Amino acid sequence: MNKTVLIIDDDDMLRNTLARGLRDAAFNTVCAPDAETGDKILARISVDAIVLDRMLGGTDGLSFLKQLRARGCTTPVIMLTAMAGPENAIDGLSCGANDYLAKPFQLRELILRLNNIIKNHDDNNHEMPDGLIFTDNEFFIAPINAADAPRLLALSGEEKRLLQNLVSPIGNTVPAAPMVAKRLRNKLNGVLSDIDIITVRGRGYRLVRIIRPTERTNGETE
Repeated sequence: MNKTVLIIDDDDMLRNTLARGLRDAAFNTVCAPDAETGDKILARISVDAIVLDRMLGGTDGLSFLKQLRARGCTTPVIMLTAMAGPENAIDGLSCGANDYLAKPFQLRELILRLNNIIKNHDDNNHEMPDGLIFTDNEFFIAPINAADAPRLLALSGEEKRLLQNLVSPIGNTVPAAPMVAKRLRNKLNGVLSDIDIITVRGRGYRLVRIIRPTERTNGETE
């Protein structure tokens, strides 16, 4: 199935050119001239990636991206900008962009980057446990209230790699150092009540969903 890309750019000519080029590359495209229109589109349909201009009229691209991430939206985003320099790239990435592309750029490069961030997103999000969000190479705890921002789950490099392996997919067995698994288990147990890490003797560790008594099927007992 073709992937769908939302293009948000207030330059009519560039927006239309990108839409034609991406359609020729087998993407479905939806376009918006500003962040407000883009937000309405995202409320109606699911897209696989967003191409977002930084310097938009009205709500600018950085502010819009912050709003998306604060709501728990993990859709991959490539930010476009005429502002070159590493400090501007850092601004975009810090706000939640998955990639950053300075204008002018070649369409082929945009297509390659889109394919890359979509693949990475698909690989990391096919079976994410309830309450857990993975974006920008970090794990977050989803907020209980929609108006609140997700909370970063502070993990060491070893703990993050282990959790990535445990959810890719959930149910697989992953070898790991016992102390790393123990630290990760304690951190998850402190913020999420519906998942746990169990030991598979002689093989490693597995992430499991905890079934509460009220969730049991007819005929099952504790």
